[in-house]
Amino acid sequence: MAKFKLDEIDHQILDMLIDNTRIPFTDIAKKLLISAGTVHVRVKKMEEAGIIKGSSLTLDYKKLGYSFIAYVGVFLQNTSQTKFVLERIESIPFVTVAHITTGKFNIFCKIRAKDTMHAKEIIFMLDDIEGVYRTETMISLEESINDKKRLMHTIFNEL
Repeated sequence: MAKFKLDEIDHQILDMLIDNTRIPFTDIAKKLLISAGTVHVRVKKMEEAGIIKGSSLTLDYKKLGYSFIAYVGVFLQNTSQTKFVLERIESIPFVTVAHITTGKFNIFCKIRAKDTMHAKEIIFMLDDIEGVYRTETMISLEESINDKKRLMHTIFNEL
């Protein structure tokens, strides 16, 4: 598949959309001194090329009562159980991310909980899944870096 060619205008559009996915195309157009139609066409092309995949909403989980974050490494009895275990993990709404990994863990999960007691319940749910040999948990004390823009600008500089 051929690489989609992004120019500086595309970079600036993506930069603004990463800051605020709900920014009106007219606002982007005013800032970039182009028409809203041009912004619309460029965004549509980036969507069709698969560069933009939907948009997301960022929630303040602390304000919603879910400030506890932990990472759980899952060890499987047998790697052939990966798909089965992932299907069970997906049914636990407090597991927000799960990766199949190499190295120490078979699966690596991020969980959000209300507090340590709630986290313990979630971890026990993971432990109880058939095929899980054991788990290892790391508690996040603080999310210090969560910056999509730095990576985006690095990628743009490489293009």
